[in-house]
Amino acid sequence: MKFLKLLFLSSLFLTASHSHSQIKVDQITYKIHDHYITTTIGYPVIGTFTSEGKKEPIVQLNADGSGVFQFEDLTKKNIVWGIECSEEGIPTFKEGFNSASYTFWYRDKNEDEWNYTQFSIHFNKKKMFIMGERMKEYEDYNDMKKTLQ
Repeated sequence: MKFLKLLFLSSLFLTASHSHSQIKVDQITYKIHDHYITTTIGYPVIGTFTSEGKKEPIVQLNADGSGVFQFEDLTKKNIVWGIECSEEGIPTFKEGFNSASYTFWYRDKNEDEWNYTQFSIHFNKKKMFIMGERMKEYEDYNDMKKTLQ
């Protein structure tokens, strides 16, 4: 009986850890072309983005692909978002000098039409930008691993 419990618990643990480690990829259509998006790119994109020195307007990105986009007049729209990736979930980006530029896809939660803008990470400054103006500072996961060793 103990063996069956152990077998059941170990298979449950393996299933849970396997499904937790998979990157979620969604397929979207823009005009007539299919694209793939994910919310996981290896950097902490989840959080609140603001213009430097301001509290509003914001872009709030949640881990589940939902969020809030606040316009200059401070009206807010609930959005669905993702960063372009391959079908396998590998982020698509252009490498720059100490930076990487991604395509950020978003749409109003109540509409079907997708929009896109630039999402960039500036590694030396430890900052991320949406549309070049909404910014968030971040801790690099890789730097965190180095300090733990």
